[in-house]
Amino acid sequence: MSRASLDKDPRDVAAMFDDVASGYDRANSVMTFGFDRRWRITTGRVLGAKRGERVLDLAAGTGVSTVEFSQAGAWCVAADFSLGMLRSGKHRDVPMVAADALRLPFADESFDAVTIAFGLRNFVDTKAALTEIARVVKPGGRLVICEVSTPPFAPIRLVHEKVLMRALTWLGKRQSSNPEAYSYLAESMAAWPDQRRLGEIIASAGWENVEWLNLTFGVVAVHRATKPE
Repeated sequence: MSRASLDKDPRDVAAMFDDVASGYDRANSVMTFGFDRRWRITTGRVLGAKRGERVLDLAAGTGVSTVEFSQAGAWCVAADFSLGMLRSGKHRDVPMVAADALRLPFADESFDAVTIAFGLRNFVDTKAALTEIARVVKPGGRLVICEVSTPPFAPIRLVHEKVLMRALTWLGKRQSSNPEAYSYLAESMAAWPDQRRLGEIIASAGWENVEWLNLTFGVVAVHRATKPE
């Protein structure tokens, strides 16, 4: 896998996730010291899925987040471009679909909400994906994104960049059969835009009422937006 860049080859990224799929959930928990569970819970609360709603969980991986988002009674579908990740989650009782975020296999205005947890930064074209996502969401529908971000407090930002990121990469390599994959993931985290810049990209793709919530000192942020009526 080549070093992270903004012109990622989708085939390379999909192949990378296929290769680490079997141990991905375990490694993810190790790398985040268990905070991934808390972040998913908060994302679910922001999403606020209700009984009878249709929710697309995009870049869902093995469907861990999809199961949690469906607990309120909403119909949730897991979509991912890595067949390996979907196969690793086939034991979960949620519908799963192989899908490219830039060409979603769904009709216009099919969903009440779309959520993406730690997958947006792997799309080859962030704005194009957000525009395509808006196509399949009903007017007034919701977008909720949980993604790595930039701690606004300088001392914490320094520790995060110089110490924690290296520790996470080391832990990920120890838990993975593909060490290069976790080098890529760390680099993609470092290259990702901060909270305000991501909010601007979301707005430029046609979404409105964009806002964000920092989690764990801003190491992660949840962005929320709505599709214009």
